[in-house]
Amino acid sequence: MELTFLGLAIGICTFLIIGLFHPLTIKCEYYFGTRCWWWFLLLGIAGVVASLLVHHIFWSSLLGVFAFSSFWTIGEIFEQRRRVDRGWFPAGPGHLKEYTSPKPGEEREIDYE
Repeated sequence: MELTFLGLAIGICTFLIIGLFHPLTIKCEYYFGTRCWWWFLLLGIAGVVASLLVHHIFWSSLLGVFAFSSFWTIGEIFEQRRRVDRGWFPAGPGHLKEYTSPKPGEEREIDYE
């Protein structure tokens, strides 16, 4: 019986890639706000193109996981902004005014772009 470790290796690397993107999302939103979303769009597009061009199944799979983790991060950047606005995470030093909570009884329009 021959064991194939390729699937296991892809699974472990997928877990690590997703684990890398979690703190990356938080840090990017903290320091750059939501204006960094397009970086992840470019990374995702580059990952898709690279995944299509690489012939080795292991690397092609990991590039695909990287690409779609980048695309997922775009939504998470905006979700992180909402979490900061709710007070669940600290606001970044460069955009504290954006996150200042309104006074009681006062409504505030939030621009999530």
